Order: sequence, then structure tokens, then C-alpha cells
Amino acid sequence: MTINAGDKLPAVTLTKVTESGPDQVSSEDFFKGRRVALFSVPGAFTPTCSARHLPGFVDKIDELKAKGVDEVACTAVNDAFVLAAWAKSAGAEGKVTMLADGNGDLVEALGLTMDGSKFGMGKRGQRFSMIVEDGVVRELNVEAPGEFRVSSAEHLLGQL
Repeated sequence: MTINAGDKLPAVTLTKVTESGPDQVSSEDFFKGRRVALFSVPGAFTPTCSARHLPGFVDKIDELKAKGVDEVACTAVNDAFVLAAWAKSAGAEGKVTMLADGNGDLVEALGLTMDGSKFGMGKRGQRFSMIVEDGVVRELNVEAPGEFRVSSAEHLLGQL
């Protein structure tokens, strides 16, 4: 079953990428008492994710924060080391918090997995964005396969 606006985020453990290395964090603690713009990409270093999705959030970070977003976070079914390297290469360090969902626990619990096996990627997360307020999904934007519109920073800004 897919999560909907108004639902509480499921309790899972993610790996937060920090300057001192990977750090385990519960989704409950990470989203508690804050407004977070969360977006998911099928994979770090993949074409649309690297050329448009992550750079869009880096470019719009100040506008998102001006509209009341406390933090912008990106998640992917990748390990923390890959996400750290991707953030560094994309100029996202210190701007976008990278949350590794290495085993796909978050996207599985959200009902937002995709099968990337025909591309050699295995189980991944769908491309989506959401506004989470104190652990509750307020806005949810899930892309149709192969598209990049509603999960963009620009679209999310229009919802704030």
C-alpha cells in the first residue's frame, strides 16, 4: 500500500551522511518537530538525478528555506559512501542532507519501490518528493515512470 498525504512516515533506520562519516538515524527522530522537503531518486550518479533532480534542489535551497522548510533531504537506495561522493561532486555538501536507504527499507515501507532490474539496478525507490511536517506527509508527488516533473524543487516550491 502506498503512503498518502496525511499519513505518518513509517519508522525505519536510515544512514545520514555526515562530515565525520555515516551515522544511523531513525526516521522518527529525523523528521520530528520539523518541516522537511524530502526527495527520492532512483540512484546517485544516474543521468536525470545528477543533471536535474539534485541540482534543482541545490539551486532552490534558499527559496525552500524562505518558505519554511527547515531541511532538504535526498534519499536513494544507495549506500552512504556513494551518496557522500555524489553530494560532493554535485556541490550539495552542507546544503542537502543525504539519507542512504541502502536496503530499501524506507521505500518499501512507503510502498514506493520500483524494479530497475532491466537496467541492472535491482530494487530501487521511485522518483518522488514530499513535504513532511513533524513526521506526517503533507504533500506527496510521485513521478510516472520515466518522467521528471512533479518531484522537482520547482514543483515543491509551488506547493508551499
